Amino acid sequence: MEDEEGVMSTGERLIYMANQIARNLASEGGERSAEMVADHIRSFWDPSMRQRIVALAADRPNALSPIAAAAVRRIAAA
Repeated sequence: MEDEEGVMSTGERLIYMANQIARNLASEGGERSAEMVADHIRSFWDPSMRQRIVALAADRPNALSPIAAAAVRRIAAA
């Protein structure tokens, strides 16, 4: 959700980034893509960002693409 100045909230930005990573890696194929997205998030996102995306995925399950959602489930399970 953007505010009146067109700025995304932190949560919206995390969702956007997770979906963008998933789009970029989608050509690898379902399970492989999900694992690669999860690896990317584990490697490059701060722990607080990872915790936040897991919480966002639980609160707003339809906000993430299927690949991003699968990646976040992998992160949550670890």
